[in-house]
Amino acid sequence: MNYYVMTLFPELIQNVMNESITGRAIKNNRINLETVNIRDFAGNRYNQVDDYIYGGGSGMLMQPGPVWRAYQSIIKRTGTEKTRVLYMSPQGRTFDQSYAKALSHNENIIFLCGHYEGIDERVIEMINPCEVSIGDFVLTGGELPAVVIMDAVSRLIPGVLGKDDSAVYESFYNGLLEYPQYTRPPVFEGKEVPEVLLSGNHKKIEEWRLKKSIERTEKRRPDLYQSYLKKHSI
Repeated sequence: MNYYVMTLFPELIQNVMNESITGRAIKNNRINLETVNIRDFAGNRYNQVDDYIYGGGSGMLMQPGPVWRAYQSIIKRTGTEKTRVLYMSPQGRTFDQSYAKALSHNENIIFLCGHYEGIDERVIEMINPCEVSIGDFVLTGGELPAVVIMDAVSRLIPGVLGKDDSAVYESFYNGLLEYPQYTRPPVFEGKEVPEVLLSGNHKKIEEWRLKKSIERTEKRRPDLYQSYLKKHSI
């Protein structure tokens, strides 16, 4: 998987992605990350990439020229057939696990991160990206949503996690929240680890985990629970 992030703050992206699981994946060449500084394509001596909004309004808007030139610099290398372009926007489709799974099958993903009051609409129409949101709230820029999506997608790429089946049992993979988990000591402050988990009976453990996943989903996310019931005709 190759990630290309068009941003005004490349260090922000790099500092997060070079840590923990994604950092190891980059070192092991499971994923590749390239940040493209939109300011490098400003075309003026001051590296200015924003200007006042036509028609009035508060704040500044990113100009179309630098964004378009930055985008073209990537497309010249990747082509368009195997490249997905995502624009981080609160107006876009809400990101979820099913979308992460779909994205994990792409060869190249370009992330367009806006800032200030956003990006000139003309260049968005020219690039025609998929607009994606991580929730119904507004952030300062698209960098944090891009990192969130890259983290979620990377976990689904073979070899990124310690065990190939690690992602299978996490929340949302099968439409349910993850079951409770425990580690040593077996008794902490009077609270004991459920006996079934110490039994060594893998069949009973799996049954217990499924039961707890269903119970937790019903209690905490009734919307997911109803979807699970419909999917399994329960």
